[in-house]
Amino acid sequence: MGALSELHLTVVTVPLAHAPAFIDILDAEHPLLWRRRGAGLVGYGCALKLNLNNATRFDDAASAWKEITDAATVTDEVNLHGTGLVAFASFSFAEKSHMASVLIIPRVVIGRRDGVTWVTTITPAGEKAWSAEIPSIAPLGEPAVVSFAPGQQTEDGYRASVVDASTRITRGEVSKVVLARDLTGVIPDGSDIRPMIGALAASYPDCWTFAIDGLIGSSPETLVRVLEGTVDARVLAGTAARGIDPQSDLDAASALATNTKDLDEHAFAVRSVIDELEPYATHVTLGESPFTLRLANLWHLATDITGDLRDGATALEVIAALHPTAAVAGTPRAEALSVITALEPFDRGRYAGPVGWIGANGDGEWAIALRCVQVDGQKVTAYAGCGIMANSDPDAELRETKMKFRPVVDALSPVE
Repeated sequence: MGALSELHLTVVTVPLAHAPAFIDILDAEHPLLWRRRGAGLVGYGCALKLNLNNATRFDDAASAWKEITDAATVTDEVNLHGTGLVAFASFSFAEKSHMASVLIIPRVVIGRRDGVTWVTTITPAGEKAWSAEIPSIAPLGEPAVVSFAPGQQTEDGYRASVVDASTRITRGEVSKVVLARDLTGVIPDGSDIRPMIGALAASYPDCWTFAIDGLIGSSPETLVRVLEGTVDARVLAGTAARGIDPQSDLDAASALATNTKDLDEHAFAVRSVIDELEPYATHVTLGESPFTLRLANLWHLATDITGDLRDGATALEVIAALHPTAAVAGTPRAEALSVITALEPFDRGRYAGPVGWIGANGDGEWAIALRCVQVDGQKVTAYAGCGIMANSDPDAELRETKMKFRPVVDALSPVE
């Protein structure tokens, strides 16, 4: 990574009078987006893309980012969270994944936060700077419509894996394990993936909608947010379907909040985050724990965690410590990962890995890549998983995966 110190980037951030909705200005070929509640970042072009070795992906990203930022010249006239030099990144779930983790520095970034819109240009030495305005964008094309089918893990195979995992938990081999399954489909030639991104953002405004190197989704789970010396996380574990009317909806939330299996699963996830945060944060506190979080199609048990970041720690170091949380792997971590390897017949790729952005000062926003698809050319793969406990019912866990598939399946569903 030492050669990166020779990559001198000139970075200029200036206010932008106005910008259309983020979805309307996405790049057609390589959409690059981080968005929640109308705020976020859109990227264009590529000043640098790093494909990281997954075995050392977090350390390599942190050292590379330090070299790049140390060598950069930055002029920032806005000075908000997300201005100046930023990179988008997405990391694999597993160290042995065949899919590389990536860190991408765009040539132009359009950002919006707290009612302020800005444009950042990032120019490698010896190259001409891009215009400090919204690049020319191709009009939206025919929406991509995908019919999904079971991938490498069938429904029967998933039920059998749940039974196997529950047996291992009963024997004491592991306390909790998260098992996923996959769906696959084909994007028709000539269709446009951007309407799908827009559908996710519109349907799930309180989630992190992202598009980074073909990984597209809307995640409800904040892995970590680092801002001016503070660190925040939101843990989600425990799920129930929304009711069909106001009363049944309240009943569903109440049942979730008192369900022993879901509360136990949630407690494991919260404890894992608190334990891993300890070396990087002080004064760690819990919000109302747990509360029921309402999404468009689901209730989740949720707990917010906050703390003060220790001097010198960065978002990249924190996500390296937290990943994988018990919410996406299980506990104890090593034993749960071993069970996942044994029972999941596919590579998760970057599903359930950290996804987000990092700033030059170490701040950033990161989610866990859930409710997402990986697009590779015309092939699209969706993933969904559930936390398995000793008393897990295979049919119930399968139904939960179907609920979790809904955001991306609906966004790409065939028109009736």
